[in-house]
Amino acid sequence: MLKGLEKVILERKKFFEETGQVEEDGRKLYTCYLFQKGIDKILKKCGEECTEMVIAAKNNDNKELTLEISDLLYHIMVLCVEQNLPFNDVLSELDERSKKIGNCKIFNQVDKNS
Repeated sequence: MLKGLEKVILERKKFFEETGQVEEDGRKLYTCYLFQKGIDKILKKCGEECTEMVIAAKNNDNKELTLEISDLLYHIMVLCVEQNLPFNDVLSELDERSKKIGNCKIFNQVDKNS
């Protein structure tokens, strides 16, 4: 499913780069809009969605949390495409990290309230 989403995002970027348009067949394409606005807008949206995810979690609202995590993941994938970073690289890194399960690390306690 994530590969399918990445494919759509890549297609939208190609469409925008080839046409300079954010509309196709009368439909406004949000992903093209993000590419039009550039990296600053994409980063702003990632930050907004991350904050909204935190608020949903603090409110113990799993329905809202599901929506915000989905929004954040989408915007992260747009960021990856903008930066020419294949999302598979992120998945590969997560796969490598999963091999380290059980590799305990000692953490310094800095803030006992967070």
